Amino acid sequence: MKAVGYYTSGSIDRADALLDLELPAPEPGPRDLIVRVKAISVNPADTKFRGGATPPEGAAKVLGWDAAGVVAAVGSEVTLFGVGDEVFYAGDMTRPGANAELHTVDERIVGHKPRSLGWAEAAAMPLTALTAWELLFDRLRVPYGEGRSQGTLLVINGAGGVGSILTQIARKLTGLTVIATASRPETIAWVQEMGAHHVIDHHKPLDEELARIAIPEVDYVASLTGSERYLPLFPKIIAPQGHLALIDDPEQFDIAKLKRKSITVAWELMFTRAAFQTPDMIAQHEILEEVSALLDRGVLRTTMTQQDSPINAANLKRLHATAESGRAVGKLVLAGF
Repeated sequence: MKAVGYYTSGSIDRADALLDLELPAPEPGPRDLIVRVKAISVNPADTKFRGGATPPEGAAKVLGWDAAGVVAAVGSEVTLFGVGDEVFYAGDMTRPGANAELHTVDERIVGHKPRSLGWAEAAAMPLTALTAWELLFDRLRVPYGEGRSQGTLLVINGAGGVGSILTQIARKLTGLTVIATASRPETIAWVQEMGAHHVIDHHKPLDEELARIAIPEVDYVASLTGSERYLPLFPKIIAPQGHLALIDDPEQFDIAKLKRKSITVAWELMFTRAAFQTPDMIAQHEILEEVSALLDRGVLRTTMTQQDSPINAANLKRLHATAESGRAVGKLVLAGF
């Protein structure tokens, strides 16, 4: 089967950073689906792995943790899906990725593809939707349902992949006032389109920007990038007994100064449930089923902003470079081998 991967980690500028490969077709485990991949999306996880995760000598590393496709085969214990079902999912970082014609994935982290979306539009959604959902409802512990939650949410990096869908979910499925950060005219317009009540500039001091909109303290912060840089301001801008959740990887993150306000701090990693086979692993299937229904009802919308084809090394290298530039808006997608 065709796939895209690498043998040596490193910069995207390397000639062998990503390669077109021919690999053996996979075999399903008891609870696995074999999915014929129709479209994939690029996430920061792809660029981080490619830049620093070297596979064993002689083995290829295949990335890709967003996919939409058709179930081609099922394992002996599969109960949630059948051959021919259209699905979307984010996958498992401990297994080969989805940048391949055929991909193996545990059914418990897969959802039925939204009927109203094309392959590329659907492939843009799983990883960021799962991350945003878990961050908002599991880590920040915001009550689900409009009118059940009050207060304010600050989304740092509102125009990125996670920020785009998190802003939508918070606006449509909670009662929170949503504040998103953005700085360029196109990103400001995008986060407003996603549903932000207010937009502030992350290139300026966040405390001054929040004072400008007369909201000096927020109840919840979703820190999606630059958490170490913003840490000195968190004790000031987060309300007493507030909540902070982050998804990035700061080298140091001393939260001692958050103690006086009894601020709760949590990390969100979408891969945790699958990587550790947690007892509630099937929650990701349930979340994706809910997200699929919300997309079909028009409550949520795809965050795809760029689509190209085919899925090959040259196109993936270009999308990796765009993702690493820090100027990507929404999600970048490739469709078809």
